[in-house]
Amino acid sequence: MKSSPHITTLFVDIGGVLLTDGWDHNARRRAARTFGLERAELEERHHLSFEIYEEGRLTLEEYLALVVFHKRRAFTGAQFRRFMYTQSRSHPEMLALVSGLKKSHGLRVAAVSKEGRELNAHRIRAFELSGIVDAFVSSSFFHVRKPDPELFRIALDVVQRPVREVAYLENTPLFVEIAESLGIRSILHRGVQPTRAAFAALGLRIRPDSP
Repeated sequence: MKSSPHITTLFVDIGGVLLTDGWDHNARRRAARTFGLERAELEERHHLSFEIYEEGRLTLEEYLALVVFHKRRAFTGAQFRRFMYTQSRSHPEMLALVSGLKKSHGLRVAAVSKEGRELNAHRIRAFELSGIVDAFVSSSFFHVRKPDPELFRIALDVVQRPVREVAYLENTPLFVEIAESLGIRSILHRGVQPTRAAFAALGLRIRPDSP
């Protein structure tokens, strides 16, 4: 990755980069085991409705009504939602890296993510992401989700910086390709050390004297 114009703004994915995914197949497998759900049915209903939830066109309650509570259950919606929320974990080294780069270079950081509104709001609060992230360009807020390039165009409108000053950190190759097709210099996240090296190639290193 060649050194190029000064980076002022960082776009960063949340799930798989700063945090674990909010509601992936591993979490759903644990949910099926914990609540005694038939996993194949759970997966089928999830895949038919989750994209709509991530676009903000279903509430979490409506999503769960379709996926879990279409039958009488021995547990409540509140119990299931609490379980969903507990599935998220942080990636402390990545949070520290992004925070350190932000402080060292005065970066503006925008999260560009495809997350449902309630899960997104919980994760922002629980992991204090607003201490690192200046703007949340979430699919559920704007009703468009990756891989639609429109979400990146919205993010560029939100930050009001030229594309040449923006870098993007993402763990999904297809989304990296889409961002790069718009002229956004992108890093495919494969681990803390390779990502740190990729940032350094862009001239972004944590300065030991940064506040």
